Amino acid sequence: MSRLNIIVFFVLLLSSCSQTPSPEAISPVPSERQLAWHELEFYAFVHFNMNTFTNMEWGFGDESPELFNPTELDCRQWARVCKEAGMKGIILTAKHHDGFCLWPSEYTEHSVKNSPWKNGEGDVVKELSEACKEYGLKMGVYLSPWDRNHADYGKPEYITYFRNQLRELLSNYGDIYEVWFDGANGGTGWYGGANEERRIDRTTYYDWENTRKIVRELQPQACMFSDAGPDIRWVGNESGWAGETNWSILKRDEFAPGVVSDVKFLQQGQVDGTHWLPAEVDVSIRPGWYYHPSEDHKVKTLPQLLDIYYNSIGRNASFLLNLPVDTRGLVNENDVRQLRKLSEAIQADFEDNLALGKDVAASNTRGNSKIYKAENVVDNDPETYWATDDGVVASSITIDFKEATEFNRFMVQEFISLGQRVKEFTLEALVDDEWKQIDSQTTIGYKRILRFPNIVATKVRLNIEDAKACPLISNIEIYKAPKVLLEPQITRSKSGMISMKAFDTDLDIFYTTDGTEPSTQSLQYSEPFLMDEKVQLKAIVFDSKDKKSSPVTTVQFDVSKAKWELKGKFANKERAELIFDGKPETAWTLQNENQADYIIDLGEELNLKGFTYLPDQGRHNAGVIFNYEFYTSQNGKNWGAPVSKGEFSNIKNSPVLQEKNFRKVNARYVKFRAIDPAEENGRIGIAEFDIITE
Repeated sequence: MSRLNIIVFFVLLLSSCSQTPSPEAISPVPSERQLAWHELEFYAFVHFNMNTFTNMEWGFGDESPELFNPTELDCRQWARVCKEAGMKGIILTAKHHDGFCLWPSEYTEHSVKNSPWKNGEGDVVKELSEACKEYGLKMGVYLSPWDRNHADYGKPEYITYFRNQLRELLSNYGDIYEVWFDGANGGTGWYGGANEERRIDRTTYYDWENTRKIVRELQPQACMFSDAGPDIRWVGNESGWAGETNWSILKRDEFAPGVVSDVKFLQQGQVDGTHWLPAEVDVSIRPGWYYHPSEDHKVKTLPQLLDIYYNSIGRNASFLLNLPVDTRGLVNENDVRQLRKLSEAIQADFEDNLALGKDVAASNTRGNSKIYKAENVVDNDPETYWATDDGVVASSITIDFKEATEFNRFMVQEFISLGQRVKEFTLEALVDDEWKQIDSQTTIGYKRILRFPNIVATKVRLNIEDAKACPLISNIEIYKAPKVLLEPQITRSKSGMISMKAFDTDLDIFYTTDGTEPSTQSLQYSEPFLMDEKVQLKAIVFDSKDKKSSPVTTVQFDVSKAKWELKGKFANKERAELIFDGKPETAWTLQNENQADYIIDLGEELNLKGFTYLPDQGRHNAGVIFNYEFYTSQNGKNWGAPVSKGEFSNIKNSPVLQEKNFRKVNARYVKFRAIDPAEENGRIGIAEFDIITE
């Protein structure tokens, strides 16, 4: 071919490429502000307000401003903790349902200006705004539409008050990226001393159309959150997950804040939705949203936090993790510790993208144009994407490693600027020259991350099985995440069966029963086994591939409860046996008992020297025993004086495992008498009860 012919060829080729029409958008599509929000992915909620100091979740509205008095308030610490955890912003509860304002609002006396904190000269919103700017974080505000303090709530006059406060927050603290409107509206409250119940029409009372115009006017780039958006939707639960199918679109006009006909639509979106309304997964790092000393030992574990990460960000949603700042005004050290573990685990999971720059082939490329070539999915450029011809939905794209490669994570993203399209896809790997299916899922959206056991393959293939229009895939990443080597979980059932469990897959567990430190030369766990005598178990998790092991876990078991039988008043109560089933998450709770005697036949005479008691670990209306007496008997009839009695000190604030010791006594029967509950709810409960033998 002559030089002239070559030039003509490339001119024609380029001309052909330039004439390839762009894919048409599939409505609805995200706005500019929504696209910016999608990129944030992970950010913090901070619940800190009057409830922090009253140890409540929802204040009544009659709390004195003098109760608000943090001793070490440091918004820079909040920002630093969030930044180090990889978060991109912080949303603050500027006003919760009790109506107390964290800024010196000129429209109410129920604010920090009448608190002893900084002699009434403080402004938490301002301090957080400055801290966010210093650490490069976005700032968001939560303003409760419901106000249990304000005398005019439920009347037209309150709407003016609410809008005035909204203007204050959006005018005086710099750029705001998200405005959070809660769906909880109307009910009992103080209401300026009326002490009554007030109900409102949630669809009309706030005149949302005009209220939202204030946000658009003052903070045009801010996204608004509620059950109905208009920019971001609630995911329909506070447990930390979005649906496996998750469309970023919804029939928005059928929803209103606090008015949800079916939460599954919030969890999954709607394939025929009319508006772009992506899901935000809001969940607290503790059981409660506000700080409670009794939950200091209930901070979510790394496995729990990782599951939330993959079930939110990994399912086309954002991850809004709440940090309940404590009465000092600091993110509690227990929470900080778990956040660091999560941050380190996420960084390790996504450290080395195995797909970056690899050879890629597609079953179809739009117009055979280089603009839409397959290689766009691995070029690390979010503005490029692979596309197929119009009418071509069923298609595939293959990444070639050229050599056997081990991996266990697969990330894929659509080019959502032109709409969410994929309805169904599968993932395959070429293992020993044979294609094997790894997973089969539905939606992709902004980001989808799949987790699976380690696979060694030379190629990976993404198959688009169904879509609303030609698929547009902007990014594919593949990783080999390290195994999470947490110490193993060890439990023993009532019958004495020992079970051990590692958090991650393809890991070995080694253990000892003689008190020595376990190693790979120790006993290897394979299945539950019987161990009914008193024993101390030590165990590790071991990754045979990386030759790494977890910290040692040590568990002390006394004699098994196989022979135990409840006697007396509760002898036939099936739920009563939950108190020695070996599962801390189960409990037996009694309501309004003046006194409860838990009588247990141990099945044999034993030399006793103490007992342990774990309170009900439930969040709502948990049963906690404060005062107790403990008796022993040879025959279950003659009890004598208690061998131990008193109180479980500070158990209300710290409902952890309690241990009581006494002088050795030989007995077959024990009676644990619950005298008074620790909580005002009148409930007494036991999650686990055990004895200590000589």
